[in-house]
Amino acid sequence: SGITMVLQGGLLNRREEPVPLKSISVTLSIREFVAGVSATLNYKNEEEVPLETFFVFPMDDDSAVYSFEAEMDGEKIKAELKEKAKAHSIYESAISNRRQAFLLEEDKYSKDVFCCSVGNLNPGSNVALTLKYVQELPLEADGALRYVLPAVLNPRYRGSGSFEDSCLDMKTPVVPLEDLPYTLSMVATISSQHGIERVQSNCAFSPTKYLGEDKTSAQVSLADGHKFDRDVELLIYYSEVHTPTVAVEMGQPRDNSDGFMKDPSAMVCFYPNIPETQSPVVSGEFIFLMDRSGSMQSPISKQVNSQLRIEAAKETLILLLKSLPMGCYFNIFGFGSSYEAFFPNSVKYTQQTMEEALRRVKLMQANLGGTEILTPLQIIYRQPPVEGHPLQLFVFTDGEVADTFNIINEVKRNRLRH
Repeated sequence: SGITMVLQGGLLNRREEPVPLKSISVTLSIREFVAGVSATLNYKNEEEVPLETFFVFPMDDDSAVYSFEAEMDGEKIKAELKEKAKAHSIYESAISNRRQAFLLEEDKYSKDVFCCSVGNLNPGSNVALTLKYVQELPLEADGALRYVLPAVLNPRYRGSGSFEDSCLDMKTPVVPLEDLPYTLSMVATISSQHGIERVQSNCAFSPTKYLGEDKTSAQVSLADGHKFDRDVELLIYYSEVHTPTVAVEMGQPRDNSDGFMKDPSAMVCFYPNIPETQSPVVSGEFIFLMDRSGSMQSPISKQVNSQLRIEAAKETLILLLKSLPMGCYFNIFGFGSSYEAFFPNSVKYTQQTMEEALRRVKLMQANLGGTEILTPLQIIYRQPPVEGHPLQLFVFTDGEVADTFNIINEVKRNRLRH
């Protein structure tokens, strides 16, 4: 059907083009806060010539591949997993002719790439790849655990009838839904000592089937006819999520002569319930210094009808005044060769003082001559602090201030005050 899929990975030929995918089956096993994923991907070489192929799987930092095998023409090939840095160098040399294709965002400091050469695939023959990895699941704000099927296992397609959606980028091919090139099946088994409250998904899933009486184990599966128009996402809610748990995995000394998983291991999960603290009392003394020197009467830019600097500054000041928190303190100073303060001392922010200040801001003009900010700063620093309201100064100026050396020293001397 001539569908080209923009893949971040999958089974690729030497020209880095995807080999046609026929079906995917995913078995997901979630235990407490960790997911074990086993995915089998079936590909077919539809070309007239043998294809040299390799499999690319971009991974998150919290995932680790522990097994990869390929079954081709009745023969099984098991990959040897190498240290990340070594795998990287093999991966780079594998596609050195155009390495920017995948290594655009992949480097040793950010994401990992699992890459494995699968070998020659004869014309018309099939290959079944089985990839197994573990992943620590992130927690959502409402306490749900979130699992998302990676893009390699669930590429995106858009039905030809759907509208352009902001979250589906332009790379997503449009295809008639009946022509979707392959099928996806997925079964998830969830087990937790916490007890499973509910499982939700953004895709059609079978109803949750509880396997035990105490709801510590459950199973769901993706309904047939997944449309590939979105990521498959599961949200898992546990009942007693804040109780610490321990999961023990018995070692297998007989089958693991190399020492991997030879000894028993234990996983302890803590997810403490830290109550939200009361929001701090809204506080602050906000002082706005507005440059009213003659140069503020100039336009912002050389463009025709450009706004005057003083008008732009007044607009911003009005916006800030309207968004101050009730109960704080504030004052406004205009400065040039001399200075003018709206209030003798900072006043409490109320409907009344805000309206009074807004009225006076609107009347402000750039009519105070030079640009001398030192005196108003000294006056502000001499005023007694408002208890429990830290001082914050905001300066609106187009620069060219006189006496910079003394101003910098004055601010430096008072740096602990504001």
